[in-house]
Amino acid sequence: MKKNIVLGLILFLGFNSALSAKEYKIKSAKDLEVLHLKPGDKVIMQVGEWKDQQLVFKGTGTKNQPVTLTSATPGSITLSGNSTLKIDGAWLVVDGLSFANGYIDKGDVVLFSTKSTWCRLTNTAIVEYNNPDKTADYRWISMNGFNNRVDHCFIKGKSHQGVTLTVWLSDKPNYHRIDHNYFGERPELGGNGGETLRIGNSTWSLHDSKTIIENNIFEHCDGELEAVSIKSCKNIIRNNLFYECKATLTLRHGNNSEVYGNYFIGNNKPGTGGIRIIAEGHNVHDNYLQGITGKSVSAAISIMAGLPNPELKSHWQVKNASIINNLIINATEPFSISAGYNPGRYLPPLNTIFSKNVIVTEHEPLKWNDNKVEIEFKDNLIVGNSAFGELPRGFAVQNIKLKKDQNGLYLRPDELAHEPFWKTEAIGPSWEKGMTEVFKIE
Repeated sequence: MKKNIVLGLILFLGFNSALSAKEYKIKSAKDLEVLHLKPGDKVIMQVGEWKDQQLVFKGTGTKNQPVTLTSATPGSITLSGNSTLKIDGAWLVVDGLSFANGYIDKGDVVLFSTKSTWCRLTNTAIVEYNNPDKTADYRWISMNGFNNRVDHCFIKGKSHQGVTLTVWLSDKPNYHRIDHNYFGERPELGGNGGETLRIGNSTWSLHDSKTIIENNIFEHCDGELEAVSIKSCKNIIRNNLFYECKATLTLRHGNNSEVYGNYFIGNNKPGTGGIRIIAEGHNVHDNYLQGITGKSVSAAISIMAGLPNPELKSHWQVKNASIINNLIINATEPFSISAGYNPGRYLPPLNTIFSKNVIVTEHEPLKWNDNKVEIEFKDNLIVGNSAFGELPRGFAVQNIKLKKDQNGLYLRPDELAHEPFWKTEAIGPSWEKGMTEVFKIE
């Protein structure tokens, strides 16, 4: 009886709270500033000129009744000039905004504050929000706080200095999620600082982030060597598409991240890159890499040589890496060992296993930058009819022809056809159609 009374009281309070939720229509950042938002409230930006608006979205929602900031028609209102957005609270949802025709000088276009928890940026676009000064250093999205999410967004055309989307760390793991976004073209910057996505930085690189990056598309992200730069520990990068990207997915700093189920489609474009491994305890498995033309640090899969007595910003020695069950098709350099080796950077990978990988190639499958390295090779298959040089134990060579599925993806000898995620799931904003229909696999 008592249990039923408590349950009834909870349901009554929730129903009463839903009835008290309000809807606000605003025409400027000042209108938003004066609101005192509560669980279930909804703020709707009205059609009009949204130029030079510094939006500060504050409030406290709940899991079942978040506070929402949206536009009257998602994607129809453009924040321009020097407009920015700060998300500052708990269980806040920003849905359906668009930033274009503007730029800022420093800071962040969209900022999750250090107090933000369980907040979400979704169904939103930031396109060519570029300062004409290419050296201007600012981020388009910065994620602080905990358990925040960026999903189904369209991010394209960043041509100035600074990371496109970055995650900042603290003493505790942040548990952010970055998923179902479309990261479009990022032209070459000509130097460091052109990452599309960075998790952490060298100073905080030995702290856990536990960020999940999944079901995103990265197309022509060429800003610098690293398209995705992992500079923290215990992250998961899974089920993403890297399409004709010259930049790589780099485990740059930090330990114990997992990379699996990703697709790297280079289409034999010059300089396209794959996965680069640095530091300890990384698990790279079940990835698909095709037509990657990069070499050394931009090879399909590369493990770096390490520096002795490294600083936090240095290249740490690779230890206890597992590279298992990856499919590498027609790469110029399928596996580069001790990439970046030189007289000052010479520590070899230790306790590294390379197992159950399938390499389809007419090139030498292994590039030894330091022939003193010892790697455990086991149950790997090379498909080709070239006369390769002497291979270590752990490889079998077969002249067979792998099948292709209806999307142009090769299948392992024992693999059944299945649709990749970009064919079955919604990527990018709901109001931006046809984003995933143009991919060709050559």
